[in-house]
Amino acid sequence: MTRPVALAGAAALLFAMATTLAPPALAAGQVQVKWIEPEKFADAGRGSFDRERTLETLAEHLKGLGRQLPDGQTLRIEVTDLELAGELEPFGRFHQDVRVLRGRADWPRISLRYHLSDGSRTLASGDADLSDPNYFFRSLRASHSGALGYEKRMLDDWVASLVAAKR
Repeated sequence: MTRPVALAGAAALLFAMATTLAPPALAAGQVQVKWIEPEKFADAGRGSFDRERTLETLAEHLKGLGRQLPDGQTLRIEVTDLELAGELEPFGRFHQDVRVLRGRADWPRISLRYHLSDGSRTLASGDADLSDPNYFFRSLRASHSGALGYEKRMLDDWVASLVAAKR
């Protein structure tokens, strides 16, 4: 019986040491996302359920990119149009829609307005039309495997270039 207690005590000691000796978490900026009339977007999925899931997935991804911003910076984004990679086509006996990627003129596109600030000071602002015509021919990182990987990669590239330009 003393052995489990000793192991539990050792685990508690290791946990205390790890939390005490761990470096502080790096501070980061934040990203705020607003969708402007998403029901009018060129292609955010089929129907309101798909659209909501798409917008939620992209908003969470963009908010996560705030870790690239220095502490105190805020990137406000208003998305005015969205077109996902690929095209929806009927598939199977019940004609359920399937997104087909061919690498032709079906690349992802996002139109947005942005405002990057540090407190009350504006660092950058403007309109951006993002697109990736070569989306099909560039490999995805493991972090982009899954839903909306091509769109996430395009947003990552844009945020990285915006941050690099302001350093």
